[in-house]
Amino acid sequence: MTKEQIIIHEDIKGTRLDKALSELTDLSRSLIQSMLKSGDILVNNESVKANYKVQTGDTITYQIREVTELVAEAEDIPLDIYYEDKDVLVVNKPQGMVVHPAAGHMSGTLVNALLYHCQDLSGINGVIRPGIVHRIDKDTSGLLMVAKNDTAHVSLSSQLKDKTSDRIYLALVHGDIKHQKGTIEAPIGRAKEDRKKMAVVADGKEARTHFEVVERFGDYTLIKCQLDTGRTHQIRVHLKYIGHPLAADPKYGPKNTLNGHGQFLHASELGFEHPTTGERLHFEAPLPTIFEETLNRLREKSERDL
Repeated sequence: MTKEQIIIHEDIKGTRLDKALSELTDLSRSLIQSMLKSGDILVNNESVKANYKVQTGDTITYQIREVTELVAEAEDIPLDIYYEDKDVLVVNKPQGMVVHPAAGHMSGTLVNALLYHCQDLSGINGVIRPGIVHRIDKDTSGLLMVAKNDTAHVSLSSQLKDKTSDRIYLALVHGDIKHQKGTIEAPIGRAKEDRKKMAVVADGKEARTHFEVVERFGDYTLIKCQLDTGRTHQIRVHLKYIGHPLAADPKYGPKNTLNGHGQFLHASELGFEHPTTGERLHFEAPLPTIFEETLNRLREKSERDL
């Protein structure tokens, strides 16, 4: 088992325990309730019921039972495929879809859909993450490359490590970024006060994000981000670190924000060298509807304010 710990802060005081944990972690409400019954969740080292109202300073300790013995099942879920051959597949993941199965999310994931679509996926990352070379967060939309055999997987992973692949994101952030372009270079690791979050920490892993302003809306800025490294929540953490958190980011952004289905972050461009032919491939995916509609509203507001 893996054990995690969360300290309850003032802004969530009075919330039911199961609801609070579902907001602070990636666990589902049903899984949380099951964990409470089995004694895998403690509040201040004591067992409580799901309807317990959390208080400021409460220490929530929970342990997740390993799922390595589980096998992802194929599910008939539509995929937005941009490219496919015998070696690789490029898919545009919708916002709200988890990339691979994990505790609380054993179905409805991209991997479940991929297993139904094709049986030939690389096995390097095991039975829970077949074919998965890199990931994006559940509420981040956009392009992902998938390996259909181990040779392709090694090649694509090496390109990520050597920084020869291109991963470009569009992000809508709070505030008016002063500089037209820049680089955020700050190490990322687990947040000391909340182990379910990442943060810029002195002993973290090297992380580098380049950004360039695309459009300004006064209170918000649309930027393009390019990754040199692929740390967990890297763009979200780096932008919060410079004082411009992503709009609608439930984990790292302010509560007073735009309405969205999670953070306004989209993996818009993906480029890499084909592992067999050596051909340079490049793909672009348009913004999700809610992202585009939000930008249009901001443009209209900006024009009225002129």
